[in-house]
Amino acid sequence: MKQLTEPELKALMLLSLDGDEAAYRCLLEMLRHLLESYYTRRLYRSASADVEDLVQETLLALHQRRITYDRGRPFTAWFFTIARHKLVDHHRRTGGRSYLGLEMVEDMVDAYSEDAIAAGMDVDRLLKSLPAWQGEMIRDVRLKGHSVAETAASSGRSEAMVKISVFRGIQAMAAKLKGEGK
Repeated sequence: MKQLTEPELKALMLLSLDGDEAAYRCLLEMLRHLLESYYTRRLYRSASADVEDLVQETLLALHQRRITYDRGRPFTAWFFTIARHKLVDHHRRTGGRSYLGLEMVEDMVDAYSEDAIAAGMDVDRLLKSLPAWQGEMIRDVRLKGHSVAETAASSGRSEAMVKISVFRGIQAMAAKLKGEGK
């Protein structure tokens, strides 16, 4: 099953807040899969029943608190805050009988934190200000970690062209950030 991105999940949430039942069912199904993975990674020594209980508690909390969601804020940051609190509550309830490392508590909303989402949106906006082919090269080489050779082969350009395009694209984005751009 494809994992949805922040904009896709937020769109489903907004549609569901506006009364779209199909969007709400879809949102709950997508979140169920995210939560199963999220809790399984964090409670790997616990029973699968604990994971399922946490998923149900979190989805119920979402249902009860959905009216408090601020439409102007990232959805996943808000949602995973609820999930994190449910996980901490579970840990307290079980008296530490389930394994939950402190590093896990600190790193729970990693890619879905509001700062990470905002940074991702800023990078996307900067990449969109470049020619599409150049933005894709930067995305491939710098964000996805593909080699220059792989990117050159997939784009049909030379390795030198990829290196120069990535370098100049990053320079152009830096200039925009400094206010020197158009």
